[in-house]
Amino acid sequence: MIKYIGSKRLLVPHIVRGVAAFPESRRVLDLFSGTSRVARGLKASGRFVIANDHLAYATTLARCYVQADANRWLDEARQLVAALGEVSPSPGYFTKAFCEDARYFQPKNGARIDAIREEIARRALPPELEAIALVSLMEAADRVDSTTGVQMAYLKKWAARAFNDLELRVPEIVPGPGVALQLDAVEAASQAEVDVAYIDPPYNQHSYMGNYHVWETLVRWDQPKTYGVANKRVQCKDYKSDFNSKRRIGQSLRAVLEAVRCSNLLVSFNNEGHVDREEMVGLLSDKGHVGVVSVDFKRYVGAQIGIHNPLGEKVGRVSHLRNKEYLFVVSERRGTVDAVVGAIESSIASAALASRSGRSKRELHDSERRVER
Repeated sequence: MIKYIGSKRLLVPHIVRGVAAFPESRRVLDLFSGTSRVARGLKASGRFVIANDHLAYATTLARCYVQADANRWLDEARQLVAALGEVSPSPGYFTKAFCEDARYFQPKNGARIDAIREEIARRALPPELEAIALVSLMEAADRVDSTTGVQMAYLKKWAARAFNDLELRVPEIVPGPGVALQLDAVEAASQAEVDVAYIDPPYNQHSYMGNYHVWETLVRWDQPKTYGVANKRVQCKDYKSDFNSKRRIGQSLRAVLEAVRCSNLLVSFNNEGHVDREEMVGLLSDKGHVGVVSVDFKRYVGAQIGIHNPLGEKVGRVSHLRNKEYLFVVSERRGTVDAVVGAIESSIASAALASRSGRSKRELHDSERRVER
């Protein structure tokens, strides 16, 4: 899958274990699905997943990894990806915008991306098969990009991987049904009838549209006007989620929680976010009992490198190298909260033991069980 700030790659097994510990978890909503890592993991565990995100590239990832049934589409996907891999390079809008005007990719790979994307559009594929093709192309481009993982900027010097040739691979789609939605979070929450809702909203001022504008343009294929050194879509100037606003995020979270049609929640949030741990517990307590597991992580690579100006000169200091991801467990039953928190704790401890990290369970995380009714 693509590199992604806020990705729950390391947390997916623990989230799946936590969801499984709820008394009923056959139908699960992933309300802010992003790369669909969590949604795909939940689907692979045998659950029916509804994945929602308002951005086009994220919805495409969900249509590939959640909605597409491998039993139905895998054979055709293999044939299609093989055929797309044979398309001759032909530079166009993508090459000019992201290889010449900006330097996210080498021009040789930009020309291939242009040609393959045009061929996908020409074929007028069924939605699931088109999503599989687009994700194959997106992930291939991600493997030869020259960024630190976000598209707010590109590296001053080419990353070593950028010199590699673009190579399409068939995405690892999962058997079974699922649904991908592209709705406002409140609308999706009010429509989806599920047993458990997993909620992982944006947590700070950085817009995912701005962070991943190249993927949004690649999926939409609308040749937008761009601006700035990063060559962002002009849409990025005005596009901000209420979840990116410190002033509005509390109200937006409350609206989502009021709309969601189940009482069992697993909420992920970061200690660098606009809402702190205590505030989140207060918001969630209206839905039932609340338990918290805190997991310590390294910050994403761009944050570890520090702040640089357009000339590539370092202009700021790294404030910290680690942060915490909070998993908030909510249910009307206190026993359910205890069971789910225990399952997540056990999963984290088992992973730590398997990795021979040498750190104790207490060093890895701390948990909190409290009644906030």
